[in-house]
Amino acid sequence: MLTSKILNCIWFDRGEARKAAEFYASVFPDSQVGKITTAPADFPSGKEGDELTVGFTVLGMPFLGLNGGPEFKPNESVSFQVMTEDQAETDRYWNAIVGNGGSESACGWCKDRWGFSWQITPRRLIEGIADPDRAAAKRVMEAMMQMRKIDIATIEAARRGGS
Repeated sequence: MLTSKILNCIWFDRGEARKAAEFYASVFPDSQVGKITTAPADFPSGKEGDELTVGFTVLGMPFLGLNGGPEFKPNESVSFQVMTEDQAETDRYWNAIVGNGGSESACGWCKDRWGFSWQITPRRLIEGIADPDRAAAKRVMEAMMQMRKIDIATIEAARRGGS
């Protein structure tokens, strides 16, 4: 039973919602696959018994995966930003997403194999960009703009004024 008044519903191609939910639950802590709803009757693009929706949680946040079909594709206008505490956590999430059919993008962004964008973002990057010393913030921003996966040591060196 849904207890929230608003829920993030993510459109997947047919039959992919459970696969995605299982993958996300295997990568992120405080994540799990929940209720699966099947079609009680045939419908224009499917049959009775087909999986319609899959409830799941990622990092404690509830989602509903809809097996909607190939008509709509994800794009970068919506992304999932995951804050990380250290390089090991950053590497683990990045490598899991990219290494399982995903792809790298710039500035800490990557896509999973379903086309959804993830921002794997170390807290120290956000702190550096918001540094009250605007010269330090600029160096951090410029360093980030050269990266795919964020390297925290390089970000910290830029913030201090080193290379």
